[in-house]
Amino acid sequence: MVKAKAWIENERFHGKIVKCLTVILKTKGCYWSRCLMCGFPSESDESIGFKELREQIDKAVSNREFDVLKIFTSGSFLDEREIPAEFRGYLYDLIQSVGVKKLIVESRPEFVKERILEELASMPFETEVGIGLETSNDFIRENCINKGFTFEDFVKAVKKLRKYGIRVKAYLLLKPPFVSEKEAIEDALRSSMDIKELVDVISLNLMYIPSKTYVERLWRRNLYRPPWLWSAVEVLRKVSNEGIEIISDPVAAGSIRGPHNCGRCDRKVEKAIRNFSLSQNVEDLNVSCDCIRIWRRVLEFENYSRIPLVE
Repeated sequence: MVKAKAWIENERFHGKIVKCLTVILKTKGCYWSRCLMCGFPSESDESIGFKELREQIDKAVSNREFDVLKIFTSGSFLDEREIPAEFRGYLYDLIQSVGVKKLIVESRPEFVKERILEELASMPFETEVGIGLETSNDFIRENCINKGFTFEDFVKAVKKLRKYGIRVKAYLLLKPPFVSEKEAIEDALRSSMDIKELVDVISLNLMYIPSKTYVERLWRRNLYRPPWLWSAVEVLRKVSNEGIEIISDPVAAGSIRGPHNCGRCDRKVEKAIRNFSLSQNVEDLNVSCDCIRIWRRVLEFENYSRIPLVE
């Protein structure tokens, strides 16, 4: 039996903190499967269909109390090759039976189709669709990430979602490969401004190093370092000050493969980022450490070195 990864965590819902069940379904996987930093292809299984998906969600939901259901897959929830219409219908019935107030899913822009959105809009629960835009810069998205769609594709998908009253989350990637620490901050800030009128919330994804990926090969050759947590704090603070809701879940924070500072302050800064993501209070980001001085020097010199200066 295939088993989904599932856990209860806190989530913002209309300004309140509620319980959210996060489920990572094992699926056929993303049809694109070419992004330089994506480790999901190794976790996919082409044999998975309706029966296996139903077993996973039934087990994940069983004996748990929650208000929000967040579903991640290896690709796109709206891709009917990966998530068949039969399973969507089953899931919507299940959600209503357990009283879920909000469903959060993800999709690439090309699968945001009006037929599926009409179906979602008719449901009695709120829906939010996240799209991995990564950056508003087409050059970076194609040459440093290999995402396979344009900013205009994203805008068109957002307009469709808006038409049906569905909330939009944009994922921005902090520090794609081949981008310096300073450039990464500048790109995240510029991208946030470019989409501030388009989306309801921005999720800042901090790069980490999945196994069997192109970015892992760069990292092993000392040609890439995940972002400093200070860089995330900088982006979160400045974007929030513009009146934009922005959150971040720093996966693998404090590890050598994940976003990290000096090691001494990593847990403290990670906690500050998580607290801010729930509160949207920039005062939660008021943390410090002596390594801020090293980070500032990295911002200055890495633009010239083009390779990491500090592990």
